[in-house]
Amino acid sequence: MKTAARHLMRVTGAFTPFRLFNRNRALILMYHRFSARDTHDTISANAFRQHLEYLTAHYRVVALSQIGEFLNQRDPFPPGLAAITIDDGYRDAYDIALPLLQRFNVPATLFVVTDFIDHKRWLWTDILKFLLPRTTRRFVELALNHQQLRIELSDTPAKIRAATCLNAFLKTLPNNLKDSLLADLIIKLGVALPSEPTAEFQPLSWDKVRELDNAGVEIGSHTVTHPILTNIDQPQLQFELRQSKTVLEEKLNRTVELFCYPNGNYDKQVLAETAKAGYRQAVTTDEGLNEVSSAPLKLKRLAAESDLTRFIQITSGFEQVKSRIRNARRLAKPKSARQTAQTAEM
Repeated sequence: MKTAARHLMRVTGAFTPFRLFNRNRALILMYHRFSARDTHDTISANAFRQHLEYLTAHYRVVALSQIGEFLNQRDPFPPGLAAITIDDGYRDAYDIALPLLQRFNVPATLFVVTDFIDHKRWLWTDILKFLLPRTTRRFVELALNHQQLRIELSDTPAKIRAATCLNAFLKTLPNNLKDSLLADLIIKLGVALPSEPTAEFQPLSWDKVRELDNAGVEIGSHTVTHPILTNIDQPQLQFELRQSKTVLEEKLNRTVELFCYPNGNYDKQVLAETAKAGYRQAVTTDEGLNEVSSAPLKLKRLAAESDLTRFIQITSGFEQVKSRIRNARRLAKPKSARQTAQTAEM
């Protein structure tokens, strides 16, 4: 334990200069899933506890809406601002995250998908995560643009990789085509999909959402059905933005002004409709820290990682400082040298 403590002190000290350099920028952290123990796509209770211990020792952790208030004032941020955000609305936000948030007296923001909370549908990104490990098929083929795509399903690791790769691919497609291919995959995998998410993928109930909201976890919208907003037409875009807001306001009996873009995707039309729908702040998956001049509807976030050493490095802004130094050096080179370097990178 003493060795581990000394290592942590060295790590903390190594990144302290970067944290202090970025102390007037606001850190917004992004979480999704929590579990009793670490898995490849969750944060364990122990890791989250370590994160909160570190954050409360070195930052002023505030609600996301409070960062919005500072942005509206356009005054310098107080030193060391940080906010915690959690996407989607899984039950583990209540079971695992909430007790720790209360233990450390830390606020957070939870963005929920309203049809998911209503138990009307699965989050579509979970469907393949459920089906693929259970299929007996050794491969699956997809027809796309008159071409056949063959995906090997030789063992469990291959199936997990396939779920990740297929979800990433489906996110690039127009929403109707995505839905069509997903329906085709469900049939080809030969596994019955339950009408509601199983325990592993269980959403919160509305009672739990209200309890979280009353316990200092402010609730924001993450759309109705979690589509990639840049892949849908304007009528559906308006529906996803406005209907989710209406449902949340009815369920919570208060105004909802916080939004999270599914997968972080947005464009000019999405930004314009988000503003028209009445949202005052929205978070992306653009990596970085936020300036007092940051656009309230394009707030950057950093994805939390389980490992505490990596967490400290990421939150310090080390990667952003390194990137700025790299860009400064590149700009300082003579034009011909920059062109040669860019060609080499390609």
